[in-house]
Amino acid sequence: MRSSAPGTNGTGTTEQAVREQARTTAEALPHLHGFGNEHSSEAVPGALPLGRNSPQRAPLGLYAEQLSGSAFTEPRARNRRSWLYRIRPSAAHPRFEPVHGETEIPALTSAPFADAVLDPNRLRWGALPEPAAGTDFLDGLWTLGGNGDAAQRCGMTIHLYAADVSMTDRVFSDADGELLIVPQRGGLLLRTEFGLLRAAPGEVALVPRGVRFRVELLDQDARGYICENHGQPFVLPDLGPIGANGLANARDFRAPVAAYEDVERPVEVVNKFCGRLWRAVYGHSPLDVVAWHGNHVPYVYDLRRFNVLGSISYDHPDPSIFTVLTAPSDTPGLAGVDFVVFAPRWLVGEDTFRPPYFHRNVMSEYMGLIEGAYDAKAGGEGGFVPGGGSLHNMMSAHGPDRETFERASAAELAPQKIDDGLAFMFETRWPVAVTRQARQAAHLQPDYDRVWQGLERHFAAD
Repeated sequence: MRSSAPGTNGTGTTEQAVREQARTTAEALPHLHGFGNEHSSEAVPGALPLGRNSPQRAPLGLYAEQLSGSAFTEPRARNRRSWLYRIRPSAAHPRFEPVHGETEIPALTSAPFADAVLDPNRLRWGALPEPAAGTDFLDGLWTLGGNGDAAQRCGMTIHLYAADVSMTDRVFSDADGELLIVPQRGGLLLRTEFGLLRAAPGEVALVPRGVRFRVELLDQDARGYICENHGQPFVLPDLGPIGANGLANARDFRAPVAAYEDVERPVEVVNKFCGRLWRAVYGHSPLDVVAWHGNHVPYVYDLRRFNVLGSISYDHPDPSIFTVLTAPSDTPGLAGVDFVVFAPRWLVGEDTFRPPYFHRNVMSEYMGLIEGAYDAKAGGEGGFVPGGGSLHNMMSAHGPDRETFERASAAELAPQKIDDGLAFMFETRWPVAVTRQARQAAHLQPDYDRVWQGLERHFAAD
């Protein structure tokens, strides 16, 4: 972890000044709209070449560079790439060296984990403890677990983050996967190669594989969740019999407009590659893209815009009906990882137990809470709380706790609006191996099983 003087961010600038500037910048950000679109943007008129991607001399003395998020020969519908027109090419950098010693981030690891355990027990954690003073987004990453293999580009890893200072003259990129960032407390300003995005609690940010970015805080501190997807990129799920509309609408995803940094001073660039961190110190900012076009771009999405569909007759629908984004696997219908949101909605089912039913699932589920309460779990001290999370690995039995079951079984079935909470789930095809630090964490709740104790026998044969 980098250290800095009290009240500064390591460059002599006060953190308060950085935060105020970030807020001012974030207040009026323009956006492009649409998921998976062929977007284009230029910060300086004439920076985008016309009629070709790589002219003999790119406009304004810029360098043309392609960033490929998929193999060249993947089908057009799955092909991800963007053309960047930048002040210096990415190739102009010094040698990367492994991060170790004082600069390492020991709480950040990747699958496959050397010390992880595949645990069939139901696990639940409280919120991540407050960060040590001077912790930025990168230093504040904490790995809970995951599956697959980052080097083989399969599986996923679950991280949490807690930070109290902005990243300054420091940039991060992840060659191992795309990052789905779910803020729970405190807004973020993401300065990416493609431009700027603001992500507040209740929104999610998707940073594609390999895209460089820096995180500045908009509030006193920040905390949240991250799904690092090592496999195929997230897409909007097919709607099937739902039809043409519903769930997350493509037009509600916001992409950045081009905005560049022309900075001539040392900048630390940290690259996550095959599970390890590598660093190099550039003499300039790599966020120097003046114009770009393509579909391998970052996004922000407001979860409250999710068009919730549900039963208007009886029974609780399967949670797949709440899928925002899905990362396909090689098996149709079986995702590498789904991102699911339990957004505000009406419950109207007749003769129906309305909370999610008891079940065992071949998929593994990590659930987090952004705000309020979840309708199938009791909150409060030691319960399912904002910033916390639960893990139900494949075929582990779970469902509503005793208090919720008793309340829902006796409830009057009038139409009910669920609008006092915002929860989500990372659902994955493989069991999640839990890291040693997550198994030994002070915020792990050792008595989670007790929530199902006292579910009484009601069977009567006559």
